[in-house]
Parts: sequence; C-alpha cells; structure tokens
Amino acid sequence: MIRPRRLQALDDSPGAVRRRTPVHRLWYAAYGSNMHLDRLTAYLAGGRPAGGLRSYPGCRDPRGPARTAPVMLPGLLYFATTSDVWTGGRAFYDPDAATGRGGSPELPSCAYLLTLSQFSDIAAQEMSREPGEDLDLTEAVTRGRARTGPGRYETLVCAGRLDGYPVLTFTAPWSSQDIAMNAPSAAYLRHIAAGIVASHGWSARRAAAYLAGCPGAEGHWTAAEIAALLTGPS
Repeated sequence: MIRPRRLQALDDSPGAVRRRTPVHRLWYAAYGSNMHLDRLTAYLAGGRPAGGLRSYPGCRDPRGPARTAPVMLPGLLYFATTSDVWTGGRAFYDPDAATGRGGSPELPSCAYLLTLSQFSDIAAQEMSREPGEDLDLTEAVTRGRARTGPGRYETLVCAGRLDGYPVLTFTAPWSSQDIAMNAPSAAYLRHIAAGIVASHGWSARRAAAYLAGCPGAEGHWTAAEIAALLTGPS
C-alpha cells in the first residue's frame, strides 16, 4: 500500500493569504473517474476515454502532469444526478460531511500537479464547455471555497496545500444531504476503483469495499460486484 500525502491546512494570516496569489501551478485533486490516468489524459490531450460516450477537445497545454501524489481529502464521496457520459450517478465531493458516528470521513484522491490553464480547461470540459479561459482562483485559495457558477462542477474547494502549492478540486454547490442519490454505472465505478488501486496501492477488495459504502452506490452495488469489475471484461 502506498502511503498518502497529508495536506497542510490553509494559513489565514494576511501574509500567507497574499503569498497564495496569484496561482500559476496547483494540485488538482481528482476523486472521480479522473483518478484513472487514461481518463485524465483525454481531458489533457483530447480524445475519448474507454467506456465513455464523449470525445474531449483537450487542454491548451496537453502535457501530462508534472507530478502525481496520493492524498486523502476530508469529506465524503457520493453519487447523484445522472451522467450523460457514463450513465448512472456522478461522483461528487462533500467536504463538510460527517459520518454520524462522531468521526469525519476521508476520500482517497489522486492529486496531479498542473498549470492554472490545465486545471481551468479540465473544469470547462467537465461542464461541457470549450476550454480556453483561465479561472480566477483567488477566492478559493484564500477562503477555501468559491462558487464560479450554478453547475454541478462549478464550486471550487481548496482542501489545503502540498509542497507549497494549493490543492484544489471541484464539486457541486449543494451538499450530500440536499439531493437524491443515484447509483453509478459499472464503467464509471471501474474507472474510479482502478484509479484508487493505481494511485493508493489499495487492493481491489479494499477499493471495492470503500466504494460500496459510498452514498448512491451503497445498497445498489456490493463490494464483490465492484471488485469483479476490475477483473472482468472492460
């Protein structure tokens, strides 16, 4: 098993806030299908990922990530709405969720060190927009969160810092308590599970058990069924 990197909390002192902007390079913490490098490559270089229903134009800068690192994000992975790419529920991140048993959940993520333009272009493609315009990350990296629009992946979350760079991801503006869950498809789960295994070194059984317990998948997919996706035909 690979030891995940631990994030540094954001320092809200005036001097630290000033040093965080402007942002030129950052870690993109992927928690859905983009944990799978082949899927991320479709966003960076353009193309259609295996199992997907859409081709992507790619980023202005098509190079691969400068570095990758396994990280644990504080919060909950859940599945809701309906994906027109994978069918079934989409993966979302709720950074404020609690387990209800007195503890706080953590979400395995693969962080990619990218440029601002690459992160901005990935975010645009997630919302089915043409890439080409840089996001303003000032509010996200100084306050920890910023809503750039009403869409499903237009809320930016800065979970902390790693090696001096901010760690950002995007999710929906709502919480996991405010929306109906929807079970994810087999192809989508396969990509996410494979990404967890590759980036964190988890066994297929452990990754499957984790995903089977996530809201939306829980009660619809068993750990055995998800594990079988990693060994069965793609």
